[in-house]
Amino acid sequence: MTRTVWDSTVGKKTVMAVSGIVMLLYLVAHMIGNLKIFFGPGEFNHYAHWLRTVGEPVMHYEWTLWIIRVVLVVAVIAHAVSAYQLSRRDIRARPSKYVHRQARTSYATRTMRWGGVILALFIVWHLLDLTTGTVHSGGFETGKPYQNVVDTFSTWYGNALYIIAMLAVGLHIRHGFWSAAQTLGVGSRTRDRALRTTANALALLLTAGFLAVPVGVMTGVVS
Repeated sequence: MTRTVWDSTVGKKTVMAVSGIVMLLYLVAHMIGNLKIFFGPGEFNHYAHWLRTVGEPVMHYEWTLWIIRVVLVVAVIAHAVSAYQLSRRDIRARPSKYVHRQARTSYATRTMRWGGVILALFIVWHLLDLTTGTVHSGGFETGKPYQNVVDTFSTWYGNALYIIAMLAVGLHIRHGFWSAAQTLGVGSRTRDRALRTTANALALLLTAGFLAVPVGVMTGVVS
């Protein structure tokens, strides 16, 4: 029964919708945390330390953070696998590439596919840059996230990669939120306008919130 649900198109779309909501909630929390950088290094570094001590003394150091990471990894994998399988299924159902691309595939669908690829690559770079410090441009210092962020956004390529990725996030949310609502049965003819407005507002808010950090560094507001 479980496998039958997973193999169905509706099942895969549901997995995409639920995993997408999990990632959206994380993005909202992550954006709010990022904006603490405007309150200075003390506030931002304290926030980064707090993330590792959430739940103490019940939870050990970083346990809660690792649970969040595992949940996110599962959500990302489930989302990506479902998207890939649905895409392959769609292509098999329409063997003519010309018809598929020109008449059947919408602009939003193409944007979601390429946006997903961009975001997957960005996540890898972002982790290697600000979590492990492997590709960090300056002298990566553990325990000093404020300075590490400033170092990253003091380079043209750090800003370029981040800005492109955040624009992709905005487009992904704009289409994904509305699509998830339809999949989960929330959408209706009377609610469509409100859902589209909410999707646009969320996309704009998150894009602006995330871009505020590199813009702050580039303009000297954060230094």
